[in-house]
Amino acid sequence: MDSPTRFTLTEHSPALWRVTFNNPPVNVVDSTMTTELDSLLTRAEESGTVAVIVFDSADPEFFLAHYDLSDGDELKWVLAHRDEIHPWSALLARLTSVPLATISSIRGRARGAGSELLLATDIRFGSREKAVVGQFEIGMSAIPGGGPATVLPSLMGRGRTFEMLYGGLDFDGELAERYGYVNRVFPDDELDGFVADFAARVASFDLQTIKDIKRFVNVATQRPVKEYKDQMDAFWAATTRPAQQHVARHLFEAGLQQRSDLERDLPQWVTRFQYRPGPDAQ
Repeated sequence: MDSPTRFTLTEHSPALWRVTFNNPPVNVVDSTMTTELDSLLTRAEESGTVAVIVFDSADPEFFLAHYDLSDGDELKWVLAHRDEIHPWSALLARLTSVPLATISSIRGRARGAGSELLLATDIRFGSREKAVVGQFEIGMSAIPGGGPATVLPSLMGRGRTFEMLYGGLDFDGELAERYGYVNRVFPDDELDGFVADFAARVASFDLQTIKDIKRFVNVATQRPVKEYKDQMDAFWAATTRPAQQHVARHLFEAGLQQRSDLERDLPQWVTRFQYRPGPDAQ
C-alpha cells in the first residue's frame, strides 16, 4: 500500500490502527479515497494481527462532508459499467464484513457518503456538541446511494428512517444517540479518551474471537450487496435528470465543496434551489 493522500494511518500497535481523514478543504469522499481505503482494508486483513480500526477526522468541522460531486468522469464510468457495482458501494459492503472491529469517532459533519461510511462501521461514538450526521440527498433530488434506505431501519426504525431521508436535515449528537444512529455521545473533551480506551480494550482480545463475533452478528444484520448496487444505480440515474442538475449547478455556484457557510448549513441551502419545471425554470 502506497502512502495514502486522503487520510493518515497511525499504527498504535500491530492490533490497533487509526485512520484520520484529511482531505481539505472539507473532507469530501472521492475515487482516490475509495481506492486508498480499499487498499488499507486489504493490508489490514493480510496482516493477520489487526483487530481494530478507528476512523476519525483531522478537521473538527467536517468528519466527511459528502461525496465529490464535481468529478464528471464518475458518471461516465457508471454509464460504461452498468452491470458492475460502484467502487464506493463495494467498499461499504466490504467494510461491513471485514473480519475485524471498526469504530467511528465522530466530530464534525458527516453527511451523504460520510454518513454512509459511519453506517458501515461496527460502532459509532460521537461528540455531544460537535457531531452532526445527515442524509441531505433528497434536497438534491436524489436518493442516498450508499445504502441508508435499507441500513437505517434496523438501527432507527421505519418512521425515524423516513424522517432522516424525507427531511434531509442534520441530526446533532444528542438526537443521533436518541434515535439509535450512534451508540453513545460524550462531552467533546471526553470523546477521544473514551474511544482510545475502548479501542485498546477490544484490540487486547483474541482476534479469532473478534472475527467470530463479527461473522455471527452479520448473519443477523448485514444487508445484501445487491441493495448497495441498486441504491447507487438510483443515485446516478438521478444525476441525469434536470432536477438534480439544476440544484447541483446552483450549489456549486454558491460554494459547494468549499469551506463555506453553504457547507456548514447544507440542508438549509438546498431548499433555496429546488427545481420547478415550467417555462421560467432556470
